[in-house]
Amino acid sequence: MRFTSRTSSDGVIERFFTLGEIPGVLWTPEGARDARPLILLGHGGGQHKTHPGVVSSARRYAAGGFAVVAIDAPGHGERPKDAEFARIVAQMRAGLAAGEDPGALVAGMHGHLAGRAVADWRAVLTAVQRLDQVGPGPVGYCGMSMGCGLGVPLIAAEPRIQAAVLGLLGVRGLAEDAGRITVPVRFLVQWDDRLVPREQSLALFDALASADKTLHANPGDHGDVPPFEVEDSLRFFSRHLS
Repeated sequence: MRFTSRTSSDGVIERFFTLGEIPGVLWTPEGARDARPLILLGHGGGQHKTHPGVVSSARRYAAGGFAVVAIDAPGHGERPKDAEFARIVAQMRAGLAAGEDPGALVAGMHGHLAGRAVADWRAVLTAVQRLDQVGPGPVGYCGMSMGCGLGVPLIAAEPRIQAAVLGLLGVRGLAEDAGRITVPVRFLVQWDDRLVPREQSLALFDALASADKTLHANPGDHGDVPPFEVEDSLRFFSRHLS
């Protein structure tokens, strides 16, 4: 892991890094020198590790005492876009414009990225937990939309993750991995989501094997998640990881 820059503001340290070909950002409370819970923050499709929503959530979690890390998913941000990924994205956009089932189109893109994304996250998690200001403490995962699509297989494969905030996605392609998730989950649904049919979101929630899972539904479209959900997720992680 190679750190490339460091800035500090409002009590939070922000460090950009690379791990091999994986670019990422680590946020920690200023002055942090001992182990603390870690949150892995997955971004949505077409976004990246420094999307305003990612940074805002990360800084809020870090201000609450957590270490937070975000990375560019394969084909996003500073990562190179391979020809197959470009073809899948073009096909997905054409299908959406033609009125095809968005769930199947999105699931195809997530399936193409998931294997690499899971390997990337596990490598970054191992590297970050070697740092003095993070350490081998409890780990949570937060990801909406594509962040959920890549997060579900990650959580199913990674025993170090002990709690998750997921949502804004349907069950297509994820039922098997969801059935292997038993950690506490907080699941968000936008009730008027035009990209993810309501019944598909509820089916993914139902597929999760967690005995401790909570459904949060708010009115509005895919991107209309109320800001208070970040504060609620902070309390969720504090409850399960602290």
